[in-house]
Amino acid sequence: MTSVHKIGFIGGGNMAEALIKGLLAVSYPLDKIVVSEPIDTRREQLQQDFGVALTDNNSELVTTCEIVVLAIKPQIVDEVLREIVPVWNDNKLMVSILAGVTCASIERKFAGSPRVVRVMPNTPALVGEGASTICRGSHAGKEDLQIVRELFESVGIVQLIDERQMDAATGLSGSGPAYIYTVIEALADGGVREGLRRDVAHALAVQTVVGAALMVRETKEHPAILRDRVCSPGGTAITGVSTLEKKGLRTTLMEAVSASAARSRELGGN
Repeated sequence: MTSVHKIGFIGGGNMAEALIKGLLAVSYPLDKIVVSEPIDTRREQLQQDFGVALTDNNSELVTTCEIVVLAIKPQIVDEVLREIVPVWNDNKLMVSILAGVTCASIERKFAGSPRVVRVMPNTPALVGEGASTICRGSHAGKEDLQIVRELFESVGIVQLIDERQMDAATGLSGSGPAYIYTVIEALADGGVREGLRRDVAHALAVQTVVGAALMVRETKEHPAILRDRVCSPGGTAITGVSTLEKKGLRTTLMEAVSASAARSRELGGN
């Protein structure tokens, strides 16, 4: 990151861990990272793995940090915000990764002109392959957006979108890894059903998904074009694809994205 600020994470779960890994990978100073985590065993694990400063006091963290990342469940956001409101000021930047929770709903909890940037990341950030979407609230500036963009680029790609598109991004990339894990499991199960050993089927399924995704990313070809190259006339692949179409895989995945987006809107009361 171009600027060195003290960054505090309220919540020490998977996404906080991913971002800490990303920051340390780009040589961000260890003494500029703090985590507030209420669970003793989780604090001990973070201390063992990363050596970052830890606390169980959210207000204490906010007092000492210029950037505060809300890495908590949406259901407890009101409770956490009430706790930190007395120590918040407009010199601080809040980064929210809460599904469904709008910038405006956070801004209303504070006096003054709170700077809020909203992000929807996903769990592949843990291995540096995350996909994050970001937007800014009414008081955050372009510099704030750039700071957050650099933070999340340390763990993957970043797309700037309008906030009204955030629920759609939640349904697609935020929840999407769960869909792909299900696909991998199903592919492996199909291999086992056809006689492959479980470990062989699993390895083949994982690499097939990784390889196919990399083909799309590296060649920049439309997935339909790449699929057509695999599907020779009368061959095995086109027969399999025909079955997927008959069983409604495409429609099911599209509906999964829409259902997840709808749940995101519910969580935010939108």
